[in-house]
Amino acid sequence: MTTPPALLECRGLGKRYATPVLAGVDLELRAGEVLALTGENGAGKSTLSKIVAGLVEPSEGTMRLAGQAYAPASRREAERRGVRMVLQELGLVASLTVAENLLLEDLPSRAGFIRDEELDRIARERMAAIGLNDVDPRLPVGALGVGYQQMVEIARSLVGDCRLLILDEPTATLTARETDHLFAQIARLKARGVAIVYISHRLDELQQVADRVMVLRDGRHIDTRPMNELTQADIVRRMVGHDVDEGHERPRRPQGAVALRARGLSRGTAVRDVSFDLHAGEVLGLAGLVGSGRTELLRLVYGADRKESGDVFLGDAATPVHIASPMQAVRAGIGLVTEDRKSQGLLLPLAIRLNTTLANLRAVARGGWLRREDEAAAVERLRGLLRVRSDSIEQPVDQLSGGNQQKVVFARWLHRDCEVLLLDEPTRGVDIGARADIYAQMDRLAAAGKALLMVSSDLRELMAVCDRIGVMSAGRLVGVFERGQWTQHLLLEAAFSAYAAAERQS
Repeated sequence: MTTPPALLECRGLGKRYATPVLAGVDLELRAGEVLALTGENGAGKSTLSKIVAGLVEPSEGTMRLAGQAYAPASRREAERRGVRMVLQELGLVASLTVAENLLLEDLPSRAGFIRDEELDRIARERMAAIGLNDVDPRLPVGALGVGYQQMVEIARSLVGDCRLLILDEPTATLTARETDHLFAQIARLKARGVAIVYISHRLDELQQVADRVMVLRDGRHIDTRPMNELTQADIVRRMVGHDVDEGHERPRRPQGAVALRARGLSRGTAVRDVSFDLHAGEVLGLAGLVGSGRTELLRLVYGADRKESGDVFLGDAATPVHIASPMQAVRAGIGLVTEDRKSQGLLLPLAIRLNTTLANLRAVARGGWLRREDEAAAVERLRGLLRVRSDSIEQPVDQLSGGNQQKVVFARWLHRDCEVLLLDEPTRGVDIGARADIYAQMDRLAAAGKALLMVSSDLRELMAVCDRIGVMSAGRLVGVFERGQWTQHLLLEAAFSAYAAAERQS
């Protein structure tokens, strides 16, 4: 059988900033093929994909697309050639509707006026293709959760001619149902002859969807092999250079006293009369579908959203704590690792040092004056503890990879030393090695008596890390399972339960 010619050929691609981030990388991709691109955070995956998508200009090397020279000067030029990319950092306009975001460059109009009915019809067709039938295209994108925004971003990239699609961590905030919709769409694209570069740290996903896997380490090409020749352990060894233990089999941690009690928390239909206890020394997980109210519950506890009813108590206090803002939550000893590090977790142009110490400047000050030596020492310690890859603690965080940015957010709360830490998708976009580093810190915090409440769209992650798992469904906490009591089937059944009940009543 004759091997089809490559759709994309890259030879000797390199990119240098202050130091080289990509060096001498070769790549071949055929029509109708899914190539998994993997490696640790900072390995060069995003840089390579952005070069192909016209977002970054290479310092060296050449590319050919369908046999012709290919050197896009911009993302728009790459898209004209049929190369599209769904970035890990979403590029939607929050104030525009879902439909307007989907068709922004080709809005249906007549005599200079947008044809709203036609816009609505086309948008619904585009969203239905990836299972977004339940989203009103007239809603502002900013009103959607990050998981739904991710699906809208993917739908937008499929508008128009697409020969090569790059997906950068497309399922980071998606649950199993949304991921299945995405995989079905990928299968359709493959059948049409579209080539796909799939970047993900979820190795089981790569095994499901990819034909070949390409591994980068420290900006260099380590290996490219057929996926069916490699196990997950093989891929990990190529990524990090050694075996990694993620601690999937762990005993239940000793449960301490109650650190936080929530009673009757409600906000519209997003969170409905939720009560739970969070104990010192444990990790309590929150599972559920996108839109089930998990993030909204954390935001109510943290004071980022105003609750309509309910109370939060700390420890064994008989009176509730007053938390009307994140600042009051932090003063009460509660921290939040947000799911959206770009817009809610980091000051992107500022240095790692400033982003790390921001929540607890008093710890590195004396007499009201910041002690730069103490601050630098504290940040260097956390940088080493979390293995943040950076040139120095003065490097702006917007120059870091997504996973290293997440570690900086985590470092901030380690520096603050909160008694209660809320974690919303804490390993989103984080590679397997960095994920193990974060899990190790969570273990350390729990062992020190801290209380952790963790939201994740990955049930396997929750089952590996947590002592108990609560399940949200349609805004309600429908069940809490102890370690040893749960199965993936039981958790999924609970996640769908309130929606199924509503359908039976309608």
